[in-house]
Amino acid sequence: MQSVLIAPRKYVQGRGVMNELGAYLKMLGSKPLVLWDARVRDLVGPTVRRGIEAAGLGLVEVEFQGEATREERDRVGAIARGEGADVSVGIGGGKVLDVAKAVAVDGGLKMVTCPTIASNDSPTSAATVWYDAEHNFIGFDCWPVNPDLVLVDTQVIAAAPVRAFVAGMGDALSTWVEAAAAFKSRAANIAGGRPTLAAMALAELCYNILMEHGAEAKRAVEHHAVTPAVEKVVEANVLLSGLGFESGGLATAHMIGNLLSNVPECKDLMHGEKVGFGIVTQLCLEDDLDVDDLYEIVDWEIEIGLPVTFADVGLEGIDRARLKQIGDACAGEGSLCRNHPFEVTSDAVVDAMIAADALGRERKYLGLL
Repeated sequence: MQSVLIAPRKYVQGRGVMNELGAYLKMLGSKPLVLWDARVRDLVGPTVRRGIEAAGLGLVEVEFQGEATREERDRVGAIARGEGADVSVGIGGGKVLDVAKAVAVDGGLKMVTCPTIASNDSPTSAATVWYDAEHNFIGFDCWPVNPDLVLVDTQVIAAAPVRAFVAGMGDALSTWVEAAAAFKSRAANIAGGRPTLAAMALAELCYNILMEHGAEAKRAVEHHAVTPAVEKVVEANVLLSGLGFESGGLATAHMIGNLLSNVPECKDLMHGEKVGFGIVTQLCLEDDLDVDDLYEIVDWEIEIGLPVTFADVGLEGIDRARLKQIGDACAGEGSLCRNHPFEVTSDAVVDAMIAADALGRERKYLGLL
């Protein structure tokens, strides 16, 4: 099998770079379609419009309807065609960006992502995660291209809710945990080949940055401050995690996170929060993990505020029968859990989730002593 690494054409990160969006878009086309929700439009709209007007570009504004559905993809795509847009720009959270990416692929447009929260690694990826109108996860598509431009304004990120920033660290922390598992099994990555050494190095760097700077960065974002730690963690959440997961590999942490999206009690959780509990579950499933490493990761998740117990994800008191529904899906055909170098059974996943909950409760208790 060949080695494959994929990546966006250009990544721009820094304080105030949203002011430069128009100049960058001018390099790609003449009439961008901007997809955003009302809150984001009110937040950054004046800045974006000024930059696009100064660049002499046309502008098509479309308000996101709230969910990354295939119907939303078709609706926005029809507007793009009708208006003659040549660049699809998503500004906002991961779901907005995912729809904008799909619209770009469908219409043969240039693809631009501008995350306003660092809550996941969608901005750099050539993938879209799909949900139905009831917010249930239904699958994902992998596109033939990555974004032409990813523009990340760290001042905007630091002004967003700290919960989103923490969720992004949960999503990013899984990158090395899952890529290392997939590498051992020689599983193919999302890019369609073996992970390159570069992808594995980026995934490990992502992990090291989070463990060293995550708590400090969270403290700064709580005060809407942009510090070197914040810049490092934003890069880990968005760029390093994006490259690492896509060209490295996924495993149980994301499988658990995706499946929790369909559990009613977990509907209000962010993606990275669900993945945070999935990480602990995966670690409890591993057969060769050093226990000190396990404790270090769980304690870090507790410190920054990620879910590590059933109670944290709204499932306190859940019985084995309900957990078995998740276990059966994890052991089924096409599951990401097959990217481990050992067989993953339904019972093993259920036991790992129960063990994760017990471990999380114990480490929380010890932290209070």
